[in-house]
Amino acid sequence: MSHSLPPSANSPENTLSKRRSTVQRMVSAQLARMGGTLADTIGENNRQRLLWLGLMALPLLFPVALPGMGSAVGAFCLLTAIGLCKGQSLQLPAWLAKREMNGHIQSLLVATVNRIIHVLARVWRPRLLPLSNKPARLFNGSMLFVAGLSMMVPVPVISFDNVLPALAIVLIAWGLRLRDGLMLLAGYLATVVAVASVMLLLWGGAQVFQHVLSLI
Repeated sequence: MSHSLPPSANSPENTLSKRRSTVQRMVSAQLARMGGTLADTIGENNRQRLLWLGLMALPLLFPVALPGMGSAVGAFCLLTAIGLCKGQSLQLPAWLAKREMNGHIQSLLVATVNRIIHVLARVWRPRLLPLSNKPARLFNGSMLFVAGLSMMVPVPVISFDNVLPALAIVLIAWGLRLRDGLMLLAGYLATVVAVASVMLLLWGGAQVFQHVLSLI
């Protein structure tokens, strides 16, 4: 009778399981803090804020986000980016700090994380570490700031206008938190594409507006 051998410590299955456990443990620790206001939830540590930024931007990748969530995530992204550049976290403005993490938002975050966590476990690993080291902090903070700014710029599109900026934020935030340089590179590319798409939409909206004025 043949018996199947347990996977070795360095087998792909074991490595994937370890990465999944790491992400789940990291996320679970933060989700356990959820409740009350945003200020109560996210804390003051930049590493915690990066993780929360990556979590809060995830629902914006899908057509299930709550109204006004894009503005809140964009503002939180700008503050996190500035704090990252300065090496210290910034105080949230009152309107953002008092935003309630109600049951709907909590269930939305949990559902989205459950959909994406196995993907993160498969793709991330510590690599290209110089991209996430301290000397690159200013550049990473600047790219994160640009991604957040592209989310907050009003564009003449009704839906899905936050998908590309949200993707850039997710990739950079998680890339920094997990020290995955390849994920950071993808985040830089997504940021450039997001900015280009916003500029294109603004240009298209201006052209439409001028055309309407010419008909009046």
